[in-house]
Amino acid sequence: MVGDPIVEVRGIRKRFGEIEAVRGIDFRVEEGETYGLLGPNGAGKTTTISIIAGLLRRDAGDVLVGGMPMDVGAAEPRALIGLVPQELAIYPDLTGRENLRFFGRLYGLSGTVLSRRVDEVLEVIGLRDRADDRADEYSGGMKRRLNIGIGLLHEPRLLILDEPTVGVDPQSRNAILESVEALSATGRGVLYTTHYMEEAERLCDRVGIIDEGRLVAEGTRRELVRLVGEQDRVRLQGAGDLGGAAAAFRSLEAVAEVIVADHALEVITADATTLLPELLREAATTGMTVTRVEVSQPDLETVFLHLTGKALRD
Repeated sequence: MVGDPIVEVRGIRKRFGEIEAVRGIDFRVEEGETYGLLGPNGAGKTTTISIIAGLLRRDAGDVLVGGMPMDVGAAEPRALIGLVPQELAIYPDLTGRENLRFFGRLYGLSGTVLSRRVDEVLEVIGLRDRADDRADEYSGGMKRRLNIGIGLLHEPRLLILDEPTVGVDPQSRNAILESVEALSATGRGVLYTTHYMEEAERLCDRVGIIDEGRLVAEGTRRELVRLVGEQDRVRLQGAGDLGGAAAAFRSLEAVAEVIVADHALEVITADATTLLPELLREAATTGMTVTRVEVSQPDLETVFLHLTGKALRD
């Protein structure tokens, strides 16, 4: 359940010499929401989250965390944040459990509370069976999950993850994504940066598209697709009375256009998933036998290309 904003970002800017890395970004993350910052390397994602986490002083704008102003050295709002950096922040010569206990003490945890939180986090990140192995014996994906676990120890209201799947194999990547998905049920806000479109689509309730230091658009996947005028396409291949089926399809309110191709009809609509059963019923009624159905839905890669004029990984 989405609640009050845990972080509000208002017009922040940051310059490094001649380079303006962040150019007036605004967004908010609600409690219980996973918000994605999607953009290529160098877009300003890491600079933005470093400002939010109080690690980097902004040149202009405001950041509120839990309603409190955030800045470098602001201890109270920083206590509400768990930051998982892109670079691994673990001790390779300690076991997974020892790493968690060490960082837990830095967070001020001790005694039975620390032991309980270490066990709970090990369960969340799927490392209970390897808890007493040294971290330098872990795979890249396991190290990444341990990195996430460290950020969770003090039960932050906002968890910030900066490109947590970079450089890991597909199996480990999926395990990391499953761990992040499990966090969405805990009620905390999650701010997730990535340049992988499929991760943003899988994990995030809302996505902010960032390019060259600017937030060029934000919303749900469906809202972003509609923003740039892209629509779904349903291709029905078959035999029989395709002309009659095309006429019936065109009479449906949700159909924007019907294209008649060789032994197939292509229907353009705002929501293919909802419309498809009705299309199949109309096809059967008009005497068209459908042998194959293909649904094509525009993705965030399409949106990014439309908004910026370049592919996401350029």
